[in-house]
Amino acid sequence: MLQLLAARRHGHVTFTEVHTFAMLERPLYSSGELLYDAPDQLEKRTLHPKPEDLRLEHGVITVQRGHRTRVLSLRDYPQAVPFVESLRATLAGDRAALERYFRLQFSGSLARWTLELEPTDAALARTVRHVRIEGEQDRIQTVETRQSDGDSSVLTIGPEVAP
Repeated sequence: MLQLLAARRHGHVTFTEVHTFAMLERPLYSSGELLYDAPDQLEKRTLHPKPEDLRLEHGVITVQRGHRTRVLSLRDYPQAVPFVESLRATLAGDRAALERYFRLQFSGSLARWTLELEPTDAALARTVRHVRIEGEQDRIQTVETRQSDGDSSVLTIGPEVAP
């Protein structure tokens, strides 16, 4: 499965995301587009409810909201690396990068698979309980992240965007 994902060098898809926070009564919804260029360029363009562009390139995250831009080096935010790597390394089929942060458990078949990621680092485990990624063949369909404080998010990846 990781070899199939590694063979995919580019992707441009739609997404919807639902964030559930323990302190809020209702979940927060967002939608937009995801772009990926192997091995380490990932962009999340949120279109609704408010435009935001989050871009990862060579270990640097650029966040743009309206006229404001922030640039962050992942090196300065080690607690964010596993969140980013769970998706980036899976898309790249990079097992070594995944195993740096997580215990991997694969189930299913290539036709329909699940990859469970559990943090290996105790400090990370205090933040992230697990990441569950489901897909078919070389396509990720959902990424569910459960945090130790009860918060969670489900990213659902939709169809390819026509060029």
